Amino acid sequence: MAGRRRAEPPGYVCLGVVTGARGLRGEVKVKTFTGDPSDIGAYGPVVDQPGGPERTFTVVGPAGGRVPDVVVARVAGVMDRTAAEGLKGFHLLVPRSALPAPEEDTFYNADLIGLRAERTDGRPLGRIRDVVDHGAGPVLDLGGGPDGTLMVPFTRAAVPVVDLAGGRVVIDPPPGLLEPAPPEAHATAHGEDGGGTEEVEGDPA
Repeated sequence: MAGRRRAEPPGYVCLGVVTGARGLRGEVKVKTFTGDPSDIGAYGPVVDQPGGPERTFTVVGPAGGRVPDVVVARVAGVMDRTAAEGLKGFHLLVPRSALPAPEEDTFYNADLIGLRAERTDGRPLGRIRDVVDHGAGPVLDLGGGPDGTLMVPFTRAAVPVVDLAGGRVVIDPPPGLLEPAPPEAHATAHGEDGGGTEEVEGDPA
């Protein structure tokens, strides 16, 4: 589905996904998964799948509205709306090797998605399905656990342990935080107060 991140192929990181055309000159709207939305063009050509044709995206500016992670971009060789519409659902994949190593105490979204989530007493909470930020700070979207869908702020207080080697995060929420979220609710810096390849700050395991 356009706008929804799919599972990433081994060795690749998804920078964003084309959600539709913008205007008549071949521009597209891209939902970004990068800390800085303009970075979708910073790591060279992208592919929709390993071995597929390469595309070069250049950010024109923000798409506007209330969604800060959506930008307007030009795509090399795409000159009209019909061609732009044909890119809907295109995932911007780059080899992991093209990305710089994250700084200390930061994480790429791609490294967090899929991690097992558990409480401090070991009780399971499911897995991280996505890391989203709608302006109030990064939030972990957890699913597949006994409590259903959960939205957990990615803060040091709420997520004290990020154990990439062990494939898990530990959640230590304040009372009332782990309430099932509405199906459509979504909200990645691992910060003090809460708020793809988004680098997210946080505590190492």
